[in-house]
Amino acid sequence: MNIKEIYNKFDQIGCLTFATIDRGVPQTRIAHLFAHDHEGLYFRTMKTKAFYDQLKKDGHVSICGMFPNTSVSHNKEGMPSFEPGYTINASGDVKEIAFETLKEKAAEDEQFMLGVKDIEKYPAMTTFCLHRAWGEVFDFDFEMEHRSHKLQRTRFSFGGRQIPFKGVRITDECIGCGECMGTCSFKAIYQQDDAYCIDQTRCDVCGDCYINCPASAIEIVLEAPGPVRRHFEK
Repeated sequence: MNIKEIYNKFDQIGCLTFATIDRGVPQTRIAHLFAHDHEGLYFRTMKTKAFYDQLKKDGHVSICGMFPNTSVSHNKEGMPSFEPGYTINASGDVKEIAFETLKEKAAEDEQFMLGVKDIEKYPAMTTFCLHRAWGEVFDFDFEMEHRSHKLQRTRFSFGGRQIPFKGVRITDECIGCGECMGTCSFKAIYQQDDAYCIDQTRCDVCGDCYINCPASAIEIVLEAPGPVRRHFEK
């Protein structure tokens, strides 16, 4: 995914959750993105707000949202039910954008004019750019109304950030019994030669394969940069 495609996914949601850290404690608030270009994604806040102080001190932010419906309904069995949609998240590094730089961008691209007008009206306003980030689109259709599987993950990064691998994977301890494939309701496990593999674009990390593997051949990975054996990334 390119930055424009990422921005459009966020923009379709509108109001997003922005998370920062303040002295080791997570902090969240609702805000939105207002522009994008080749450098990254842009948002605004006031210099008088705690949000600004946290961004300046830590230099990081995480953003997430859900489309089209954040409500939870329940099926006949009383289980949670969601209409098909997606969530999207991005985490990374931010930098403050000088007002003069913002005006130069607005002269070339109309979308930045909103930021210029806002700062002219509220002088304490300022702009930040999420310029190095990674994230994913989590496209879900749990009842398989529109496709043959429940989930489609699309991972992305920009600004030189790498996409860290997080999830579960099958190790060389696999005995080829196929128990994991039989218990995976997300259809994320497939057979390759005599081994079984996890398609990470479909995996929900639900843990069914991990719990049911008789050989304890499923490992949990919180972060592993670079390629790993027996998992599939699109």
